[in-house]
Amino acid sequence: MDNPNQDKKKPSEKTVFTLSEFRHEVGIPLVLAKKLVIWGEIKAVKAVDGTLRIAATEVHKATELIKNPWVKSYYFIRALGPGLITGASDDDPSGIGTYSSVGAKFGLGILWMAAWLLPMMMAIQEVCARIGIVTNRGLAGVLQKHYKKKVVGVAVVLLIIANVINIGADLGAMAASLQMLTHINFYIGAIFFAVLTIIFEIFIGYHLYVKFLKWLAVSVLAYVVTGFIINPEWKEIFGSMFIPQIKFSDEYVFAMIAVFGTSITPYLFFWQTSEEVEEGKLRLKIRKLLHKKNDSDMRHKIGKMRTDVGTGMVLANIVFFFIVVTTSHVLFRNGITDIVSAEQAALALQPLAGKHAFLLFAFGIIGTGMLAIPILAGSGAYALAEIMKWREGLEEKFSRAKGFYLVITFSILVGLALNFFQINPIKALYYSAFLNGIIALPLLIAIMVVGDDKKIMGQETNPVWVRIFGWMAIAFMLGAIAATIVLYF
Repeated sequence: MDNPNQDKKKPSEKTVFTLSEFRHEVGIPLVLAKKLVIWGEIKAVKAVDGTLRIAATEVHKATELIKNPWVKSYYFIRALGPGLITGASDDDPSGIGTYSSVGAKFGLGILWMAAWLLPMMMAIQEVCARIGIVTNRGLAGVLQKHYKKKVVGVAVVLLIIANVINIGADLGAMAASLQMLTHINFYIGAIFFAVLTIIFEIFIGYHLYVKFLKWLAVSVLAYVVTGFIINPEWKEIFGSMFIPQIKFSDEYVFAMIAVFGTSITPYLFFWQTSEEVEEGKLRLKIRKLLHKKNDSDMRHKIGKMRTDVGTGMVLANIVFFFIVVTTSHVLFRNGITDIVSAEQAALALQPLAGKHAFLLFAFGIIGTGMLAIPILAGSGAYALAEIMKWREGLEEKFSRAKGFYLVITFSILVGLALNFFQINPIKALYYSAFLNGIIALPLLIAIMVVGDDKKIMGQETNPVWVRIFGWMAIAFMLGAIAATIVLYF
């Protein structure tokens, strides 16, 4: 036992804090405070009322632990969950290819979408996350409460078709990047990545290897560094960012829909919802370290989710912004306006990496592809499994969720097969993004309706700001599709 005289000399050491008070004392988000306890970095005891109590000495320990900003950033990124993974996967090969293509084709002419889409992206992903947290069900299962099974079935089939095309485009880009570095046969490279992804997802488990893959996604930050190295005209950039320069041409409208489709993409809706359900399952395993389930706990979950989702979406848009800036400066200004190969796309990183630009580009494409393909295949598998009443979940063994994993395997193999039709892999990324934009519209309407349904969501219906930006996203896409019809037909 402690010496009582010492306690009298240091009364502050007897002070205890709730988890909320602890995070305010240390100056960190609630999500990180919880994770520090779960990881064992900070000791906490459970009070009679079920809440956590943390000693003042632990507050000092935590303050010392994160006083280095780099260490604090590491712990913060490590603490984030589905929202960060969703944001990272948003900058998948399709995203990199699409942003590079529009940057090369239009210069800064489409940069305004980086700023204007951000609140819409955050709103849509928050709706999906809320649905998962409140209902503890995936999006397909929840949609069945509001729509006929056949209607939901059509939506899921469209989702899987879009995902398969996206998977094929991503595998092609990864194979082309590997070929650029090693001169390996393109088809062998595509088969290698497809088989590797299936093995990882079925036999290792996404939640195990994603801990490492999310760090591979950091490679896309090379575009951020390059953006500063090239020393662009920042006044011109910020002017283009906030003042839309919309052109009423078929190519420009096509680009708008493609950017929308790769930023607010259907598979992320289903994935975000299902992963919040998976997170709920994981919380049960550590329930003795968390609050009891009550209204306060729900608010904490929503708050944690918002930090998580917001961080993921902001990071995704920062990468979007700098890819357009770098490709505009390096490619568009030098007359390279139509990217048809991985080598051309990689040139945007030459100011940073010189002759190693190809290596950096390939690392980013392969890393984000390995992160995104399981999400693409998994989102469709979650949706179909809920409709068919199959056992599902990436935490399940293959023997217990065969249907779920077979959908994942089938999606990846069909996507692989698309690469044998000699489709240009970089162009495929761009066109798959356009398809995602078209398919996103009906799903967005359904999601927003469900998010405002009190019979489903109870007291946790969409906040006002989510309603505003969610429906704004729908209006934007309706306008873009209407313009496409006018221009093409």
